Amino acid sequence: MSEEHYPAPEHVGPVPVLAVVGRPNVGKSTLVNRIIGRREAVVEDIPGVTRDRVSYDAIWNGRAFTVVDTGGWDPDARGLAEQIAGQAEIAVSLADAVLFVVDATVGITDVDEAVVKILRKSGKPVVLAANKVDDQRTEAEAYGLWNLGLGEPLPVSALHGRGSGDMLDAILAALPDPPPEQDEGVGPRRIAIVGKPNVGKSSLLNRLAGSERVVVDDVAGTTVDPVDELVELGGRTWRFIDTAGIRKRVKTASGHEYYASLRTSTAIDRAEVAVLVIDAGSSVSEQDVRILQTVREAGRALVIAFNKWDLVDEERRYYLEREIERDLVQVQWAPRINVTARTGWHVDRLVPALDKALEGWETRIGTGAFNAFLGRLVAEHPHPVRGGKQPKILFATQPSTAPPTFVLFTSGKLEASYERYIERKLRENFGFVGTPIVIEQRVREKRKR
Repeated sequence: MSEEHYPAPEHVGPVPVLAVVGRPNVGKSTLVNRIIGRREAVVEDIPGVTRDRVSYDAIWNGRAFTVVDTGGWDPDARGLAEQIAGQAEIAVSLADAVLFVVDATVGITDVDEAVVKILRKSGKPVVLAANKVDDQRTEAEAYGLWNLGLGEPLPVSALHGRGSGDMLDAILAALPDPPPEQDEGVGPRRIAIVGKPNVGKSSLLNRLAGSERVVVDDVAGTTVDPVDELVELGGRTWRFIDTAGIRKRVKTASGHEYYASLRTSTAIDRAEVAVLVIDAGSSVSEQDVRILQTVREAGRALVIAFNKWDLVDEERRYYLEREIERDLVQVQWAPRINVTARTGWHVDRLVPALDKALEGWETRIGTGAFNAFLGRLVAEHPHPVRGGKQPKILFATQPSTAPPTFVLFTSGKLEASYERYIERKLRENFGFVGTPIVIEQRVREKRKR
């Protein structure tokens, strides 16, 4: 089953965000799959099945929005209710509206009550879905959920799709319209500053914004809410999506990691370019590499900023070069800058690096030029013959940019190493600085005689 490709909505800019909250086993993931129209969310509803990717693109009646599925956490950590409450709180702070899913067959539990308190306090619009309503009898029970004081409960069956149209209409009504500045296709470029705790993300943002607007403290994870900052740099306005840490009180490692990755991946999804901040004085960590992976998979442009450069001596520089060669080999194309956010040293190099990455991200090659380039490339270095067969590239095109995506129509499957060779040559010939490149293959089916 191929993934459906929806037409992209006209406006540019952050689409509204819907957070889906509720306790385990109420059918959140099945409902998310209903909303996005394809089976992508993890449906095993074991508490604690976390997923790497928690946001999905959805479209209904021509309006696009992002669905954040608040999946797993560690239920043993400190009382299930508190865990879910903490998780819902963060999801709600990120969202424009909330879909609160309750199991109509079970009714209201203490955990649901705890979530309701947070939803009320947030003041965000809430759509209440009474799930697992498969017949008239359950529908009557669903109306008992009026008592939650969140408005009309919408009876739905995630499994059978019953009532999902009404629910989607209610969701669109609750979500804000995309802001007019984005309707004109303009609006500031969106940048997410990402990195593990304590590498200096907030200090960098403060330095750029020219004020101490973000709380900075030496405890890892002291920034509380994601704060978007409009910052004037190089004579232009940029929108910085700050993903900095998370609440200090989430002490459990797994919960902490989960919230951090939820916030990072949501910010990356909202951004056009990610600036990964790495502490130049410490070794490149697994967490740094994982965040890079997320940026690549989300198809965003990338700049790497090595911060705290004032603490790097000759010896560290030698080892850092080796680490870059070994651990950052997948993103050799990303512009790298060395900065010291604390003093502002070389922070002005960020704008040229961002410009370069965004330019690469939006580069398009004409179909004629692309096929001529592939013709030369195949003539110089044909695909190896395997089992008496040699796949050929029949035709190719670049259907989209941001990130640059290429489709190759072939007579047989190209090997991964050959695909990498094509990517390398594309970069040598056309630049594509600071952007991942997506190459898709369409193998021509053999016609039966």
